[in-house]
Amino acid sequence: MAHSIGIIGTGKVGTAVGVRLAEQGFPVVGAMDILPEEATRFVESVPGCMVYCTAQALADAMDLIFITTPDDVIGEVAAAVKWRPGKTVIHCSGANSTAVLAPARDRGCYVGCLHPYNSFASIQQSLENLPGSTFTIEAEEPVLSELKTFVDSLDGKWMQLREHDKALYHAAGCIACNYFYTLVHLAADLWNQFDICQDDAVESCMPILKGTLNNIEHIGFPMCLTGPIAGGDLSTIRKHLEVLANRQPRLVLLYKTLGLETIPIGLAKGTLSPDKAQELRALLSD
Repeated sequence: MAHSIGIIGTGKVGTAVGVRLAEQGFPVVGAMDILPEEATRFVESVPGCMVYCTAQALADAMDLIFITTPDDVIGEVAAAVKWRPGKTVIHCSGANSTAVLAPARDRGCYVGCLHPYNSFASIQQSLENLPGSTFTIEAEEPVLSELKTFVDSLDGKWMQLREHDKALYHAAGCIACNYFYTLVHLAADLWNQFDICQDDAVESCMPILKGTLNNIEHIGFPMCLTGPIAGGDLSTIRKHLEVLANRQPRLVLLYKTLGLETIPIGLAKGTLSPDKAQELRALLSD
């Protein structure tokens, strides 16, 4: 187990990981950021932690180093540091594999990836969201066991990924999270068409959004599906397509694409008949 842990990059993810591990008794004692005020903010939240002025200084002093910079910078940091053998170097990117840490591995360091499968929009929200998350791990022993210990301390669930799975895994997260925001934004924008501002629209959408998430969590697929696709309601789908074509034509293709992807869920639920599914495919493929 590491006697000292340092964080390079004290943004949202770095802060959440570092602060929460420190709260669980892990020795997070060093922090460095290209913005000194960010590192200072971090150490003010972690008793006994100190700011290091360079990544090299922190890497020299720590046993285990988290590189929690933006994804595109991880490789640059790994290549710039003159690593000493025996260190453990971890990044928290979902899209990058441990290959990005090759400069550290080539100098005799242990490497790994620990990615929290969650959304980090602000420092405070990141701190609140991290515990209980699913964490994906790419590592070999002895790093694998150490990362599992970190996850267990945060009441999380861990899953192992292979290097070639990372990009597809991250794309799945982007669809589930980032594009979910986009869909809600588009739905709220439609309310402008009947003179309801976006803030009021979002507030009105929250119960149905929370209900939808509850259905997914407690009922599961495919039984959680509701709406006109689930019931094979072609007349309603036609009305949607007509009004979108007249008032928001840029959304017609998106609506059709999502509808086509929803048909198999309706079929699996058993409320959408094969005949109705065929009619829906024809309507949405036109």
